[in-house]
Amino acid sequence: MLKVELHSHTADDPEDVIPYTSRELIDRAAELGYQALAITLHNRQLDSGTLRAYAKDRRIVLIRGVERTIEGKHVLLLNFPSAAERVNSFEELAALKRRANGLVVAPHPFFPVWHCLRSVLNRHVDLFDAVEHAAFYTRTCNFNRPAVRWAARHGKPLVGNGDVHRLVQLGRTYSLVDAPPDADAIGEAIRNGRVTVVSEPISYAEAVMQALDMTTSGFFKPWRRAGLTEGVDEPSLTLSNE
Repeated sequence: MLKVELHSHTADDPEDVIPYTSRELIDRAAELGYQALAITLHNRQLDSGTLRAYAKDRRIVLIRGVERTIEGKHVLLLNFPSAAERVNSFEELAALKRRANGLVVAPHPFFPVWHCLRSVLNRHVDLFDAVEHAAFYTRTCNFNRPAVRWAARHGKPLVGNGDVHRLVQLGRTYSLVDAPPDADAIGEAIRNGRVTVVSEPISYAEAVMQALDMTTSGFFKPWRRAGLTEGVDEPSLTLSNE
């Protein structure tokens, strides 16, 4: 089983203010025992030529990725060619899937933010290979719950992702994938449901601290209206797709 993170950002991101480099993210992932990592910048696929060797030296498979805004909604495109940067509609995404063996993931689909997919998922069920269980939640405020229900209803696997914008967010929620250490094999295993989500909620205090940190950096705005309520830590959650 591989410990995998499929949704992370670094200082190379063209849209968000991220206080660490791609190499620093890889180093931290190696410290935490990850075997595979996707760096998913907003609307730009990272040139991972030199980074791939850097990650390999740390026994991490670096997966190509981008968090693409498609018709105003965020979509994770993993292990696609550079054409993924130019996808502007769900029709174009369908055409890309027909000629490339990439993985399409719905990130934080039911969070109360304008760029989350929400009802759009129902119009494009067949395009999505997996649904994200995101790391930002507390015991009493968890916008992942409708995502878990939607995935079960449509027979889609769940993947655990950190949506990492700060290094402290890495490691609390992740995926265990039953696959050899190869990007194509990891994608195929997830499509076939050979993935388990390992997750634990963050405390209310951690949620507030993370929100304040990203607010002051000019990034984090949507949670002002999210209605977060106080919660405490609970035992970790393990969700198997098998």
